[in-house]
Amino acid sequence: MRKENGVSANVGALNGRITRARAATLRNSGQLQPLNAPKQPDQKQVSRANTKRSALDENHNAGLQHKKRAVLQDVTNVCCNNSYKSCINATKIQAKSNKQARKGEANSSKVEPDVAAQVQPTRANLQKEDTQELAKIEPKLEVTCSVNLKEDATLPLNSINEGLFYRWLSNRSSAMPSQSQSRPRRNGKFSFSGTTITPSNPDFVDIDSDKKDHQLCSLYSPEIYNNFRVAELVRRPYPNFMETIQRDITQSMRGILVDWLVEVSEEYKLVPDTLYLTVHLIDWFLSKNYIERQRLQLLGITCMLIASKYEEICAPRVEEFCFITDNTYTKEEVLKMETKVLKYFGFQIFAPTAKTFLRRFLRAAQASYKSPSIEMEYLANYLAELTLVDFEFLNFVPSIVAASAVFLARWTLDQSSHPWNSTLEHYTAYNQSDLKTTVIALQDLQLNTKGCPLSAIRMKYRQQKFKSVAALTSPKLLETLF
Repeated sequence: MRKENGVSANVGALNGRITRARAATLRNSGQLQPLNAPKQPDQKQVSRANTKRSALDENHNAGLQHKKRAVLQDVTNVCCNNSYKSCINATKIQAKSNKQARKGEANSSKVEPDVAAQVQPTRANLQKEDTQELAKIEPKLEVTCSVNLKEDATLPLNSINEGLFYRWLSNRSSAMPSQSQSRPRRNGKFSFSGTTITPSNPDFVDIDSDKKDHQLCSLYSPEIYNNFRVAELVRRPYPNFMETIQRDITQSMRGILVDWLVEVSEEYKLVPDTLYLTVHLIDWFLSKNYIERQRLQLLGITCMLIASKYEEICAPRVEEFCFITDNTYTKEEVLKMETKVLKYFGFQIFAPTAKTFLRRFLRAAQASYKSPSIEMEYLANYLAELTLVDFEFLNFVPSIVAASAVFLARWTLDQSSHPWNSTLEHYTAYNQSDLKTTVIALQDLQLNTKGCPLSAIRMKYRQQKFKSVAALTSPKLLETLF
């Protein structure tokens, strides 16, 4: 009954009562369909829907093709210097191409190669742009420094700015390319290119040709001593600290302290470098720190303790330095002063002294002898050590003091030939006219024209182990030597 009641027919075509037999006949003939059977669409509606669907499919396919991005190919290895501008241009070009792509496939096919050509620059062009911009921003740096050593043969360096300049000049040399060096004129000037001093004369004996003795560091000696020439200007005590800083001590008190320290170094058999560094530390500390005369000796033994720790293999103990002062100062006072001195130095205690340069210059002086002259070496060391006592020699840098000591030693031992030659001029970077003022002052020390009573250094070099060079005197210096 339910199946029969669920049958529907067209009311206009079927009249009368529909019996079971008649419904079966109509069902078989296809004129009667059940209610749950799917409704057949109208042919007109089907054709109309198919037309719309095909149109939508065509528009969808066209839209997918039009929204396709422009090909940028491989730009990962391209170093674009103006990346910000390139990104903006690429965005504008891409937006423009998308608008054109919506108009049709024909337009999009024309836009894509244009976009690729505009967005992707060639590597050669980019490298060329980088080179041009770098040339504008960072030009080549060529720094030369001329130091005039004429007149009084001093190198004034009383400002921090000059010291920082020379320190920067030394550090910058590692980054500067090597440049061809030109021979300077013989006018008392030498040039620093980085830390390299230009050779003054090609006719000189190469003292660094011996590569077998590794202790001489022949391969690195030129660079090492060129750096010393810069460091001596930076780490230099002020020569006028007695008038500006110290009010309780005098130049003679300083001389007495240095003369006593010479005896102490002989007592403990310290190397000469310890004595030179001790005097340098004393002057360097006094340049900026006021001290009373009762503590001047404490400063002296403290600086010698510090220098001994730096230079000696077995440095004397603190108790020995207290004993040498007849226990005037206690161990605690020495250690407290040591802390104060080291803090002021910033634990940077090394500085090139006259002894540092004297080794190099003596080796250059020995190159003119067939056999090494031991007497000349002792005499040069004696003359250089005399300058430690005299306060006036703080006006001269250590390198010119060492060169003047070699000059006067050679003149004292031999007046038949000129004491200066091309080899010494090359390795010292001084000519004879640069040394005139210093040599004259040094000869006054040698002859003791001022009658200085301090005699520890003179007694030391009168010993036979030093060939008694303190007993030698030099003839009057001739004007033709300079």
